[in-house]
Amino acid sequence: MAKKITQSVEKEIGGIKLIDEINSNSVHGYTTIRIKFDFKMPVDEALQKVKDAVDKARTKSDFPALPVEPNIFELDPSKMPIMNINLRGENASVLKDVAKNLEKTLEDLPEISEVDIRGIQEQEMRIDVDPIKAQSVNVTLDDIQMAVSSENQTISGGEVLMNGMRKTIRIEGEFKDADELRKVVVKQDEFLPVHLEDVASVYFGNSDTTSYAREFGSSVVMLDIKKQAGQNLLIASDKINEIIALAQKDGTIPRSVDVSLTNDQSNNTRDMVSNLENSIIFGIILVVGVLLFFLGLRNALFVGVAIPLSMLMSFMILNALGVTLNVMVLFSLVLALGMLVDNGIVIVENIYRFMDEGYTAKEAVIEGVGEVAWPIISSTATTVAAFIPLALWPGIIGEFMKFLPLTLMIVLTSSLFVALVINPVLAVSYMKIKQQKPKKQIVFKVFLFLSVIGIFFVIFGFLSFGNLLIFFGLMSLLNYYVLYPGTMRFQEKFLPWLDRTYGQFLTFVMTGKRPLKFVLGTIALLFLSILLMVIFPPKVEFFPENDPNYVNIFISHPIGTDIKITNETT
Repeated sequence: MAKKITQSVEKEIGGIKLIDEINSNSVHGYTTIRIKFDFKMPVDEALQKVKDAVDKARTKSDFPALPVEPNIFELDPSKMPIMNINLRGENASVLKDVAKNLEKTLEDLPEISEVDIRGIQEQEMRIDVDPIKAQSVNVTLDDIQMAVSSENQTISGGEVLMNGMRKTIRIEGEFKDADELRKVVVKQDEFLPVHLEDVASVYFGNSDTTSYAREFGSSVVMLDIKKQAGQNLLIASDKINEIIALAQKDGTIPRSVDVSLTNDQSNNTRDMVSNLENSIIFGIILVVGVLLFFLGLRNALFVGVAIPLSMLMSFMILNALGVTLNVMVLFSLVLALGMLVDNGIVIVENIYRFMDEGYTAKEAVIEGVGEVAWPIISSTATTVAAFIPLALWPGIIGEFMKFLPLTLMIVLTSSLFVALVINPVLAVSYMKIKQQKPKKQIVFKVFLFLSVIGIFFVIFGFLSFGNLLIFFGLMSLLNYYVLYPGTMRFQEKFLPWLDRTYGQFLTFVMTGKRPLKFVLGTIALLFLSILLMVIFPPKVEFFPENDPNYVNIFISHPIGTDIKITNETT
């Protein structure tokens, strides 16, 4: 096998360009060849070239005849199931019918490419030939096969003209039950015809078991659902759940059948999206919470608004570019969360400084933005430029990593637009230098209004929006009793002390020969850090290791092993 077939095929395949690796495994009567191509090779072209190479190898005179055609296919990870539907019940025929109905319904969805059923046995018409009876009437297996094949087919009967319409006639000859098959004439004797029932037993029976499926040790009928390439995983998962719920409601899935879902890949994506939402919310809270001590609550909100606006603009641009939410995009959005407020902080603080010096709001905006516009543009450009090399990474890793710089560039550019356009508009309209303590009655009215509306939304199922309103209501009380007094003490006591302390430190550093000593000390620290990196090099890994959510176990037996033995092993 290895010499006549495998080596011959490998020799022809080896002439194909852009092949990185060829591996083969040959056993008695079977060979597997795995070919790894360079990423530049298109998949369709690679498949066609491999097929041509195999056909060329088969034309050689010393190449043996094959009992079956070679199977050439792409190993595509996207063909892995996105979800498993497990059906459990006592009646096997009911489970089979339910599985077939679900298979047909699910495959009609545009998001689903294929549904495979495991753990069922198909019924088939079985013909058990009695060799003694067949030999006594000189009937061979070929006679039986030809007779059954010729009778079990639908043929065209020509055309007929009826009422001005030409219609095609079809003669159906396929077997509908075992009795029809038993009466098939397999051989015409001199005196009497020999029917199939004379030499064989004909009956409906289960086909040989080809798969087993279990959940927690119990046998189930399992549906492997595979997504269509390019379709939305979350939409596919939602539609599957809707179909199951509707089938349970209308009785398509009887109450005697228990349904469970496993290996739902959409859960990971939902968790990542949820984490992004939480990061955005907590990012706004933390940014506003830190800045209110320096600028006050009103001015801090001007910076906080940059987060949702920049994210919204980024989603719109990514969607226009045809980029969907994947692992790298979500990771990039979280990474950019801490950088997109930098421009807003610089703009708002500079406008605040000019207004504190006596400029009008309009003058402060013009002077403040004009003074720092080019610095923040250049700062954003240098940050974006640092990530551009990731987009030039070659190979499959480059295709995977390109979403990181692309997303960061879009988010940071959006934050720059918000800082230069949106924040000045808000500042000229609403920025104030002196903070006024909110009136107690107004605070309580705002708290009651937001809390009542929030509870109303929670009751009707809008938990996220309702909880957000209740949170803002509580924040109004927190601002009145805690944040505002704390902000005033921070600005009136801590900031002046910090200014004095920092001024004293700078005076100390810049006196006498101390500047030279600090420069030399800084250089020494630089070389020390380089030396420590050489002595204790950091561990490099593509992504940090984390605990897997599930584990796949693959058990291999020699090719040809009976499935019952494999089942006993598992």
